[in-house]
Amino acid sequence: MKFSNGCWVNAKDTAIFSPAQVYEHAVGADRIRLCCPTGRITSRGATLGGVVLTVEITSPAPGVLRLRSWHYAGGVERGPAFRLAEPLPGCLCAEEKDGKIIARSGDLAAEIDIETARIEFTRAGARVTALEEHGLSYVKTAWGGRDGLYYDPSPDDAYMRAQLELSVNERIYGLGERFGPFVRNGQRVDMWNEDGGTSTDISYKNIPFFLSSRGYGVFVNHPERVSFEIGSEYVSKAGFSVKGEALDFFLIDGPTPREVLTRYTALTGRPPLPPPWTFGLWLSTSFTTDYDEKTVSAFVDGMAERGIPLSVFHFDCFWMRAFRWCDFEFDPAMFPDPAGMLKRMKDRGLKICLWINPYVGQESPLFEEGMKAGYFLKRKDGSVWQWDMWQPGLAVVDFTNPDARAWYSQKLAHLIDLGADCFKTDFGERIPADAVYFDGSDPEKMHNYYTHLYNKTVHDVLMQKKGEAVLFARSATAGGQQFPVHWGGDCWSSYEAMEQTLRGGLSLTCSGFGFWSHDIGGFEQRSTPDIYKRWLAFGLLSSHSRLHGSTSVRVPWSYDEEAVDVARFFTRLKMRLMPYIYHAAWEAHASGLPVMRAMMLEFPGDRSCDYLANQYMFGESLLVAPVLNAESRAEYYLPAGRWTHLLTGEEREGGRWYAEPCGYMSIPLFVRPGSVIAVGARDDSPDYDYADGIAFFAYAREDRAFTGRAEVIGPDGSPACSIELTGGDGRCAIAYRGSKPCRVVLVHAGAAKAVEGAAAETPKDGLMLSFEMKEDDLALAFDGAGEANVTF
Repeated sequence: MKFSNGCWVNAKDTAIFSPAQVYEHAVGADRIRLCCPTGRITSRGATLGGVVLTVEITSPAPGVLRLRSWHYAGGVERGPAFRLAEPLPGCLCAEEKDGKIIARSGDLAAEIDIETARIEFTRAGARVTALEEHGLSYVKTAWGGRDGLYYDPSPDDAYMRAQLELSVNERIYGLGERFGPFVRNGQRVDMWNEDGGTSTDISYKNIPFFLSSRGYGVFVNHPERVSFEIGSEYVSKAGFSVKGEALDFFLIDGPTPREVLTRYTALTGRPPLPPPWTFGLWLSTSFTTDYDEKTVSAFVDGMAERGIPLSVFHFDCFWMRAFRWCDFEFDPAMFPDPAGMLKRMKDRGLKICLWINPYVGQESPLFEEGMKAGYFLKRKDGSVWQWDMWQPGLAVVDFTNPDARAWYSQKLAHLIDLGADCFKTDFGERIPADAVYFDGSDPEKMHNYYTHLYNKTVHDVLMQKKGEAVLFARSATAGGQQFPVHWGGDCWSSYEAMEQTLRGGLSLTCSGFGFWSHDIGGFEQRSTPDIYKRWLAFGLLSSHSRLHGSTSVRVPWSYDEEAVDVARFFTRLKMRLMPYIYHAAWEAHASGLPVMRAMMLEFPGDRSCDYLANQYMFGESLLVAPVLNAESRAEYYLPAGRWTHLLTGEEREGGRWYAEPCGYMSIPLFVRPGSVIAVGARDDSPDYDYADGIAFFAYAREDRAFTGRAEVIGPDGSPACSIELTGGDGRCAIAYRGSKPCRVVLVHAGAAKAVEGAAAETPKDGLMLSFEMKEDDLALAFDGAGEANVTF
């Protein structure tokens, strides 16, 4: 929200009050408290009235500073509030020196100038950002015409604002899943969840956290609407404001973007490790298509007959009768024997996903039940809050009511007993800002936070019933990364939509979310066979992969036979890459690093990566660049080093852009120099013993030395086996830790003069799906744990 009209004039009827000095301060063991008048105190009389801001600085964890400021601190806190990690003791170190109060946490420090109340944030003594003049402010937006200079009884026009300085060439990322320009500079972004598709400036997932190219992050600890002005109100400032009398934000140090995300997710939560089966291919009925058990069986049979491994089958909205969403009952006309049908599908090894939302239409038999029990949001007059958007007369489940949560969970538990393994938790954005909640929560704050309670309720019942949980969620707020997976929402079926979708996903993963998916082929309308085949490659090199549409199905044979080949090829490729992918998933769980990473996250010093959002790193070591045009032209950038195409073995020098033809059975998929890629022995399922028949493919650094490490993670999150390569100057030492045999392939290593400790092999046909084993590759076999030395 803008409060100014240029550099010298405030917006009409707006008064801005900013600290002019630190009048007094108190330094404690775990906090610093400042009294900051907004006018200079030149006499005792100057203390009689006027706006004073109280500022408090604490540290909940090393490298993290929390700054809270109040005008009036006596407000009633109605909630909700983000659930954050408990503060660690002893993280703040404070001192007073040379007219400054210095608060340190790790390498991060806030240096408060007592004379001016300006705050400079530094890392190891070097400036990172600052709250300069008017950096922290209390704002009144209806000041004109009011009597009295210091007294204004109306809270409706009060705001708190902070403006952090932006440095030369500093870029800001994140703020949730946003589909516009990847770099936020120059944008106004409001945190307000809305259902608007993927081609506008509104978002299903608004996250009040941004990531700076200077290696710090900012988390604004307010679930309500937060208005960000990123170089838009003032070009050299990243501003954010909230309505009310208080502001609370965290400044999070890196110094790398990866380390910022690790610290941010330690504060707001990390995802559990999803079960391996979730990484396979999901197939949906699509939305408004006609389907019954016969149709569903034909889809499943068609995938099996064509050799396309299928892991999850999803029933979208019309598994229930029209006008009754949600009554949680299968439509008896279409599915007369749901228990038998689901059992037959599960006997084929499939997992089952069912669509749900948090609304109950008036025609649902659950409407009267919920209304009588008080399970729905209400209006101020005590009536049920209803409207006709989506389902006529729908009511919204009140998840602040423990009995309503138990009631909703009971309905889901019945479906789990019937055979459901997971739920697509759709919607949760159209939440009224004037409703009355059971627990008295502030409806403005609950608008964004509602989705957190909704997804948590569904996640919890799955955990209670099955011991594992996965969602396919559309809406989110900060902390929502604890309930994976999230997908990008309703996109169109064009190359432009495909690019927007990827951009939105990378924006979300820069905001602390570890797993992300999208509708392969697009949702609205129907993609051409060309777009569908390109989207297949992109979708099957995403953390989670789903075929889903709106008015038409997304089975590959409905496009052409080549689409079947492409679907089979990339699905089976993903299955072979599961040991590598599952380790990336474990990293998301353990450290908060996303599976799909923006290039700037892995290469923060490469200026060519700063704005790059149509390619990404899939885990730490694989670069993916989807083809986004009808001319079959691949365009991509490789950072410095010698990169190797995973599928062909062809090498490319980095530090430059490439444009080249690309067929449907390929995609720019390059291995980072010095990487080791763990590849499994099976291509028919994502859920298998990854250590059984494991192969490690090692790629040399620029100097042709083989160094690197790879670890294989089991379904329980524990290490199953690992490999480590060290060396240089024509030597390579290999240490394998594992109880089962493995192969190690040194790609393009050439002939070895000597091999000690392992048997050298000629690469065998079929060792890898779709990988061309070159004559200059050196393969070594280990019967079990051991060490080997290679001399070239």
